[in-house]
Amino acid sequence: MDTMKLKALLVQESGELPVLEGLLSRLNDINRVGIALSSERDINRLLELILVSAKRITQADAGTLYLIEPEQGALKFEIIRNDTLNIAQGGTTGESIPFYPIRLYDDAGKPNHQMVVAYAALSGETVNIPDAYTAQGYDFSGTKAFDRKTGYRSTSFLTVPMRNHENEIIGVLQLINAQEHDSQQSDSQKNRHAKIISFSEADQQLVESLASQAAIALTNRRLIQQMEDLFEAFINLINSAIDDKSAYTGGHCQRVPVLTMMLAEAVSRTQHGPLRNFVMTDKDRYELKIAGLLHDCGKVTTPVHVVDKATKLQSLFDRMQLVDTRFEVLKRDAEIHMLRALAKLPSPLGGGVGGEGLAQDKQTLAHIQAEYEVRIRQLDADREFLRHCNIGSEKMEEADQARVRQIAAYRWRDTNGHETGFLSPDEVENLTIVAGTLTAAERQIINHHIEVTIMMLEALPWPKHLKNVPEYAGGHHERMDGKGYPRGLTREQMSVQARMMGIADIFEALTAKDRPYKKGKTLTESLMILGTLKKIGHIDPDLFDVFVREKVYLDYAQQFLDAEQIDEVDLSKIPGVNL
Repeated sequence: MDTMKLKALLVQESGELPVLEGLLSRLNDINRVGIALSSERDINRLLELILVSAKRITQADAGTLYLIEPEQGALKFEIIRNDTLNIAQGGTTGESIPFYPIRLYDDAGKPNHQMVVAYAALSGETVNIPDAYTAQGYDFSGTKAFDRKTGYRSTSFLTVPMRNHENEIIGVLQLINAQEHDSQQSDSQKNRHAKIISFSEADQQLVESLASQAAIALTNRRLIQQMEDLFEAFINLINSAIDDKSAYTGGHCQRVPVLTMMLAEAVSRTQHGPLRNFVMTDKDRYELKIAGLLHDCGKVTTPVHVVDKATKLQSLFDRMQLVDTRFEVLKRDAEIHMLRALAKLPSPLGGGVGGEGLAQDKQTLAHIQAEYEVRIRQLDADREFLRHCNIGSEKMEEADQARVRQIAAYRWRDTNGHETGFLSPDEVENLTIVAGTLTAAERQIINHHIEVTIMMLEALPWPKHLKNVPEYAGGHHERMDGKGYPRGLTREQMSVQARMMGIADIFEALTAKDRPYKKGKTLTESLMILGTLKKIGHIDPDLFDVFVREKVYLDYAQQFLDAEQIDEVDLSKIPGVNL
């Protein structure tokens, strides 16, 4: 039966149209609140909705919502509202509640039945008190002290336990001072002129219904929150495993999601440009956050000596130490060669014939010593050169690569007495890496992590509200021109969120100050590179514009970069900037 038919039937039987209309209006309020309770995700807003709705339905002037803290055995104040005193504490207000929790048991373990809210929580019974000052069996001394301090008069009380679908009491809803309003008064006048009355039986039944719905909604929201917390904790467990392998990658896994969300919020608030219609719901934000946290989960399979390769010759250890040893062997051989040459010279006491022979011997000695010193200086210079090459750089010149190969041709004898080249082919390949510290094969190993990430994420049974996580997380190494990896997607084939993550991943890597193989770049240096990447079709141009225009880079820098990295950026000199 619909509302209109129910209304007509009740009017026909009772003839009390105004009363019935009021009841039906409040029933409709209950239905609307029930719908709102089931859709609200934020627990603080949910608690406020419960209390404010109960106040409105019963026309109560004040109210408090308590939640049971099982481990403490107490009722904790969560939300307080008092219209007359203009008090709003707890929840989303940012105002803390200055009252201690109400204990459910005393030190001896005896139930606290003196406090009405504790009694309702322990017994599961609703308590409807017309006047607290004349009520028997309950301790209202705290209420009276509050009244004396504020000039308020707490009169009628309706205290309702919140029982969920598991028959568990999770809190108490308490309303104070039901009001009889003049329908002609404005809302601003009601609190000043309304007559305080008792809570009716209808009020009690409506609030009991609301409290039951609220308890179920709150329990479900808590359960969902616990599942989300567990899920995020599991994600952090994966990132911790990566962190345990590499502190550098672990920090990256934490910072990229933060920067991604900063950019997402900036895009959401932009008022012009191609992205002005982009909006994000709370669901969208959570989905993107999870994708950000999982974007490098595949690195759990990447060998740590590749992830943390700080120098070109590093594997399980930095092989430059072996090269240093070989230089010492060559210097030793040079010294031996010098000493043997000196040993062949005539003795100063009996050598040479006359002064001419002695002069010739001195020249030979000087020549041998000079050759030795030149050889030692050359070896020292070569060693310093290879040490410098080993560090890695943005670009290695061809002349330097040729010099590495020249040094590699030196001959030396190993511990088995075998003569061999000074550097192995693998060492030459590593020392002549053009940029960075990774060989082509090692880059492929690093790049493989994104394929593993996609494989891992696509194997999971994602719920509907997280179904896009694999696409968001798996696209951060793609390029707008289709030259990225692993799938070679173009801009049109990617979501805006995946493109956001690509920019965040690059900018974090450029500015990261905890990498063993490079210093963190300044804001100007990083934006110069990003601008160039925009121009060559690597990153999304519209997102880059928002990134710069909304100064997302600066918000991130103030949170994560060192002071010396935060330089004054001249946007007119950044390529690709379109403000």
